[in-house]
Amino acid sequence: KLNMEIDDVQRAVEGLTYLLTESSKLMISELDFQDSIHVLGFSDELNNLLLQLYLDNRKEIRSILNELAPKFPSYHSLEWRLDVQLASRSLRQQIKPAVTIKLHLNQNEVQAAHVLQTDPSTLLHLIQQLEQALGEMKTNHCRRIARNMK
Repeated sequence: KLNMEIDDVQRAVEGLTYLLTESSKLMISELDFQDSIHVLGFSDELNNLLLQLYLDNRKEIRSILNELAPKFPSYHSLEWRLDVQLASRSLRQQIKPAVTIKLHLNQNEVQAAHVLQTDPSTLLHLIQQLEQALGEMKTNHCRRIARNMK
């Protein structure tokens, strides 16, 4: 009916879907949306139709995207314990420390507990890596990305 190739129609639908989902995800304003589609070279009538389509459907698109997003577990509480083995039958003067962590997580309103055990040196390395990641989040580049993700 459109007198077009199937691949062209499919790419047009995928492009329109991408435009609407990304615009809805970022909740861009009318002016930003118009600027985004203006560079595509469409007529003013088609630009206005796309703008109206975006404004009419962005809340519904966001709700669908929220339903499709994966539900990650969230932190509830943490318990920890330090165990030290001072000696055994074969070795009298042995110090073998171990840190046991019980992590309580909430997922879909169901609480689950995970028990982890490690030695202090591995735990210190993990802490250093997490502190380094937090430091990276304070850079301007990461701040810009995080701001655009909201």
